[in-house]
Amino acid sequence: MKQLCLERNIDLSVCVLEKGSEVGAHIISGNVFETRSLDELLPNWRHEGAPVEVAVSSDKFWLLTKNNHFSLPSPFRNEGNYVISLSQLVRWMAVKAEELGVEIYPGFAASEILYDENHRVAGIGTNDMGVAKDGLRKDTFQNGVELKGRLTFFAEGCRGSLSEKLIRNFKLREKGQGQHQTYALGIKEVWEIEEEKHDPGAVLHTIGWPLDRSTYGGTFLYHMKDRQVALGLVVALNYRNPYLSPFDEFQKFKHHPSIKSLLEGGTVLQYGARTLNEGGFQSIPYPVFPGGAIIGCSVGFINVPKIKGTHTAMKSGMLAAEAAFNTLVEGAQMETYWDSLKKSWIWEELYRARNYRPAFEYGLLPGLAFSALERYVFRGNLPLTLKHGKPDHEATEIASLHTPIQYPKADGVLSFDVPTSLYRSNTNHDHDQPVHLRLRDQDIPQLINLPKFAGPESRYCPASVYEYAQDENDGPKLQINAQNCLHCKVLLSTTCCTCTLYCI
Repeated sequence: MKQLCLERNIDLSVCVLEKGSEVGAHIISGNVFETRSLDELLPNWRHEGAPVEVAVSSDKFWLLTKNNHFSLPSPFRNEGNYVISLSQLVRWMAVKAEELGVEIYPGFAASEILYDENHRVAGIGTNDMGVAKDGLRKDTFQNGVELKGRLTFFAEGCRGSLSEKLIRNFKLREKGQGQHQTYALGIKEVWEIEEEKHDPGAVLHTIGWPLDRSTYGGTFLYHMKDRQVALGLVVALNYRNPYLSPFDEFQKFKHHPSIKSLLEGGTVLQYGARTLNEGGFQSIPYPVFPGGAIIGCSVGFINVPKIKGTHTAMKSGMLAAEAAFNTLVEGAQMETYWDSLKKSWIWEELYRARNYRPAFEYGLLPGLAFSALERYVFRGNLPLTLKHGKPDHEATEIASLHTPIQYPKADGVLSFDVPTSLYRSNTNHDHDQPVHLRLRDQDIPQLINLPKFAGPESRYCPASVYEYAQDENDGPKLQINAQNCLHCKVLLSTTCCTCTLYCI
């Protein structure tokens, strides 16, 4: 936006509100980065000190069994990509933006959508600061602020709280591609490993073990610079077994012989988790509303077979900025953002990848077979668009159909318990702050979630936010440990609890 202003000698105010204490604070390092959007936005980034340095040197794709691995052709197309710290990149980009006059305010979270008298979005409001857990004002109290603008963009990432309200209020999903969104949970750690084991630029993805054949997901391991590797597990949230624990599946993965040998002697530096949009092309909502637009992963532009959404999220912001500039300066309409999206390489890329994720509704092996046919024979042009199955929360089966999963105890060397991992997440909540997670209906956990589904919220959360504690009078009762929250948004995206919990 500011680049366009500079070219035309026009002064428009651009303000970015950042939830984290600093730009990049909410992004855990480790990303295989496709530079296509950065090449368009800042063509000289290679000569301007961008922290994009480690080129992909190898790209492997394995099918794991419990004790072995089998190499498969890689579908990820990582030639020419880079293994980077995404948090470092966005910090560098923030400096570039401020040099152009963008105002960035870290440490403020948008908590409310502001509307004018015509129900047009007029801006956002932030939370009051210095409020105690009981709702009383502390000595440090400060009123929240209202930030108003002629246009407001929402870039909250997957399942953004305000973005989802806009999608519902303006019926944007119905106006877009029409299908519901489907989600996955990604759990990630960053390790520092021994020098002789480090292979900068090496990229590994796996499918199969430790997940069962009816659960879609896989793992990744990226060698960054400075002896660091990022590794993690992605689990689709339409899994059937309510006893499944993504956190514990990730701990199991690190004990696979092919992974264990790499990590032994290393040290964990970071831990984090985040939900991902996996609906792709079929699930893109109409992104424009009166007064602004939704951009990035709040819309859902991840290319699932590539496991990449950074380049598409960036491009969507650039297209929205062009539409906004033309709206404010030349009297055009923001709806041109939608038109530009459909004419862009984002649309073509996601269209070609549209059938990969729904193919795995039928299991691991059928999914692999169909996706191979789609890629190598039809090259993304199969004259058929598969639909997603049930919404994720409807896919969870009742507990009586499954056997509880007995996970091995953490050894404190390769695998860890939740409290230890939380310590590494650098998540910091004031114990006297208002709880941001609340129940819509206090009775549903005891009446439905626990007796029918064995309390899956106590397992799907990667931070032990939800646990069933014994109540002297009423038996097990759901307890919410909001101070543990990683803000991964999984509670809004999975299982039977979707209708009972919400985040403010």
